[in-house]
Amino acid sequence: MQTNIGLLLKKRAAITPANEAFVEWERQRRFTFRDLNQRCNRVANTLLEQGIQPGERVATLLKNGIEFVETYFAIAKIGAVMVPVNWRLTPAEIAYILEDAGASALVHDAEFDASISTLQQQGSDSARCRLWLRVVDEPASAMTATSLDYNQCLVRASDDEPAVGAWDDDNLFIMYTSGTTGHPKGAVHSHDGMLWSQLTSMATSDMRGDDRFLLPLPMFHVGCLNPVSLLVHRGGTGVIMRDLDMAQMFKCIASERISIFMAVPALLQFMLQAPERPDHDLSSLRWIATGAAPVPVSLLRAWRELGISIHQAYGLTESCGPGTLLLAADAERKAGSCGRPQMHTEVKIVDARGDEIPPGSPEAGELLLAGRHIMKGYWNNPQATAETLQDGWLHTGDICTADSEGFITLCDRKKDMIISGGENIYPAELENVLSACPEVQEAAVIGVASTKWGETPLALVVPAPGAMPTADSLRQWCREHLAGYKVPQLYELVDALPRNPSGKLLKPQLREAFPGPAPF
Repeated sequence: MQTNIGLLLKKRAAITPANEAFVEWERQRRFTFRDLNQRCNRVANTLLEQGIQPGERVATLLKNGIEFVETYFAIAKIGAVMVPVNWRLTPAEIAYILEDAGASALVHDAEFDASISTLQQQGSDSARCRLWLRVVDEPASAMTATSLDYNQCLVRASDDEPAVGAWDDDNLFIMYTSGTTGHPKGAVHSHDGMLWSQLTSMATSDMRGDDRFLLPLPMFHVGCLNPVSLLVHRGGTGVIMRDLDMAQMFKCIASERISIFMAVPALLQFMLQAPERPDHDLSSLRWIATGAAPVPVSLLRAWRELGISIHQAYGLTESCGPGTLLLAADAERKAGSCGRPQMHTEVKIVDARGDEIPPGSPEAGELLLAGRHIMKGYWNNPQATAETLQDGWLHTGDICTADSEGFITLCDRKKDMIISGGENIYPAELENVLSACPEVQEAAVIGVASTKWGETPLALVVPAPGAMPTADSLRQWCREHLAGYKVPQLYELVDALPRNPSGKLLKPQLREAFPGPAPF
């Protein structure tokens, strides 16, 4: 049997047509699987009528909503390739992704009209998109120069099943990850890879057909795109939150009888401390999936007292989500671990020579993953692909150990990545921006512990001769050149940065000199 992710929706609509597929919490819009499949077909036929061909890239700049879901499955059905774009990015950052992916179309929310107008007016390669579809709740609002009305197109389009345009190892989506060299890389995943990602998640976790899964995290992340696919495959209900609002989240869990959701550890802590929590019934919750950082035992126990289990996951965009999982039964005795390999996922730890380090050894090494859900490679970047994918193994760049039971514990990040509030931030990108500031001679960025965010970037800046930069002036510069969540809030002026004789920056010395924690 051949695999097309879009056809999973067609099959689900045939099996349980009247079951609730997705709910938009804020707008209280509800869609059965029959509804969703028909809307998906209308999007697919609109794209085909506008000349989109199999293999062409269709980018999306969409907040969480049914339009994201139906566009994803529509693109899959016709064999185009989805490029979900982080809507927090600046126009320049968006333009880079559109250009690198060679996007032929962009589906965008009206909320981002300012960014879209900038892209359309600047005449950059991003403006080569020949199709711009604009999603707006209320027609009659001002349109950008070349965008078509998404909803009007759907009204006119047929809901007949389109011809299937891709199978198996054909490309399904390209998801861009923050780049360690200042530019993001596009991880390419296939239809078959996403299928195995879903099978892996379903086989490792307690996923049920009657689950109601809250989706509060941005859908442009693989950690949310995977559950969107999984819910259609399994037949559960996804409850979509457009924006993460704590008070609304509690109301949503109680009202919609949510059984599962995903959250970063910082959000779990915020929820426990929220004054409105005791006012809402959380008894429907069975378990919560989390990742990005270990969960303290105190936090595990606090949620367990509420009758709710915490499953801690480790995964990457490059692995289409799955990697390892620490189930609730092992959470306390293996505190700090990210668990054992998920079903259909193989792991090994290797030393600097590439030799495997056996479980139980105190020696740390790089974590490697393998499985049919691993990416095909990086889009348009054979060098990075060759460095990351070797002999069927994905080199994660994360340093870890494995105990005698096979539980993995991360020790360090080989690529110096900072995870702040669940968002991946790469110091090199921030350093490039800071170094371009006229007030800065050179800069280095490290992560320091934060009680609120898990980690937060600290920028260490050597001022340019005669310059007197301040935290405010540096922060303003970064705001003009970076997405908001990447902008460092902490700055320290230093006389020089430590380097070895070959000129390599010695970040371990910086971490020793500035251990933190952050004041927030």
